[in-house]
Amino acid sequence: MAVDIQQISEAFSGHRFAETYEHLAPDVRWFLLGHGAIEGKDAVVAACDSSAAEMAELGSVEFRRFDSVAGDRLAVIDAEARYESPDGSVSVVSSADIYEFNGAGLVTTITSYAVELET
Repeated sequence: MAVDIQQISEAFSGHRFAETYEHLAPDVRWFLLGHGAIEGKDAVVAACDSSAAEMAELGSVEFRRFDSVAGDRLAVIDAEARYESPDGSVSVVSSADIYEFNGAGLVTTITSYAVELET
């Protein structure tokens, strides 16, 4: 069965992290520009689980834009999301994620750019 790198990338950028874990290379590296890097599958999974737990506490998450493009070994997601806390505070984030895959269809590198916008 062929791996659909666009679907994997969309799941990760769409905060559906658990759907992507089996597609992460053991030595995957996630670069969060301005915040450093997370190296290794176990560390990336732990960061994703932590992020998912934080998002579960939110009142709502709405993607206002979610565009993707993919080739044989590269996918890019451009998104804008609105996050609302239970207390009503709102954060809007524009992000771009670049995914690199190896020949076996595993994610080897994720590079994430994110900027909080004025609401």
